[in-house]
Amino acid sequence: MANRKQRRRREKEKRHEYDLVEIDGEGNETIVRSTEATGSPKRATTVPKKEPTARKRGIAQPPSWQRVGKRGALFAPIFLVTVLLLGGDRMTLTGAVIQTLMLIAVFVPFSYFMDRVMWRSHQKRLARTRGA
Repeated sequence: MANRKQRRRREKEKRHEYDLVEIDGEGNETIVRSTEATGSPKRATTVPKKEPTARKRGIAQPPSWQRVGKRGALFAPIFLVTVLLLGGDRMTLTGAVIQTLMLIAVFVPFSYFMDRVMWRSHQKRLARTRGA
């Protein structure tokens, strides 16, 4: 069960416009009408409208080769350093670069596949909730 603070946050998120809110000593909120808003500025606060963001945490995005390419470029140096550290004295720089390229050649398509799987499961979940 959500505590009082979490319930207040959820209520604020559900509001669709700016409201003047007065908070009493117990922490309860009451909406003040604009004609009644003559109280002290310390007690009345404006609650901004919650703007929908394009990307929220935990929401899957459609798969994109561009995003997967950026991810591969981010992981390439990490793979190179890992291959060099694990190779020890026997690993040359050329050999490490070749192994890193092979790792990236496997990583990029697999990453796209995983993005696609996540996107499809997200779409199925949305269809189920909209259908019910």
